[in-house]
Amino acid sequence: QVQLVASGGGLVQSGGSLRLSCAASGLAFSTYAMTWVRQAPGKRRELCASITTGGITDYDDSVKGRFTISRDNPKNTVYLQMDSLKPEDTAVYSCNARGYGGLSYWSQGTQVTVSS
Repeated sequence: QVQLVASGGGLVQSGGSLRLSCAASGLAFSTYAMTWVRQAPGKRRELCASITTGGITDYDDSVKGRFTISRDNPKNTVYLQMDSLKPEDTAVYSCNARGYGGLSYWSQGTQVTVSS
């Protein structure tokens, strides 16, 4: 049974940092591209950052230079280091694992709230 568990959210002041983790089980983690997405109330879900199986990263312009995605394959975990947080980063963050043949799995969300 595949399971993705996101953690690390919380309340932080503007300018602060948080590190999100997404631990995967039940799948060949190293063969999956990983993505962090977020959804704020009343807004569409948006992609924050992604990392390929080979470690190539990509970021939305809104987080570029402030967020860093990384993966630890032996630990079956993907991270999102979020620095210089802004109130507009407030959202529910989830991770996605995407594999061959259209396989796709989602974690539950973790709430990030940035106060001004």
